[in-house]
Amino acid sequence: MDKGLADKTTTSFLCNQRGTAAIEFAIVAPIFLALIFSVIEAGYFYFVDSATTEATAKASRLIRTGQAQNGVDPDAFFDEICKVVSTFGDCNERLTVDVARFDDFGELAADLSSVACRDSADPSIAGAQFSAADYGQQRDIVRVRVCFLHKSVNPALGLRLEKNADGFREMVSVAVFRNEPFAN
Repeated sequence: MDKGLADKTTTSFLCNQRGTAAIEFAIVAPIFLALIFSVIEAGYFYFVDSATTEATAKASRLIRTGQAQNGVDPDAFFDEICKVVSTFGDCNERLTVDVARFDDFGELAADLSSVACRDSADPSIAGAQFSAADYGQQRDIVRVRVCFLHKSVNPALGLRLEKNADGFREMVSVAVFRNEPFAN
């Protein structure tokens, strides 16, 4: 083979730029898309967390102001929180609400019980983990704990959050307050 022809072939091969954009896109696109979807998933995660917190605060106000003590049963209180979080999943499978009354803040501080969240391994965990007596009366200290199970779409989400046995992330919101003076 002629040395000039070999040099020309080698030079034309090295200078050929066709297809490089496709190869670069194939290398960069999966990383870029994974980053974009992770940002969207993180935003959605914090949106669900914010909605759970807002639902807890809104429902807790019913107890704090004495409205719940005047005829709101535990199922209706559960439904009040479910109105907000049902957008993100079935409340009957993913939502757990716990209300407890305490005589003083020392008793509250001594209560180190963990939040009960629904779990397929333990079907005895009901959605409403309290009775109407737990709403308390005037000036009682009340704790409302809400657990909502969130299923992540992106398994590679960079948030280091523990999942339960079913692969759900537990969104926990807690409100602690002293009931206001209200008419019985």
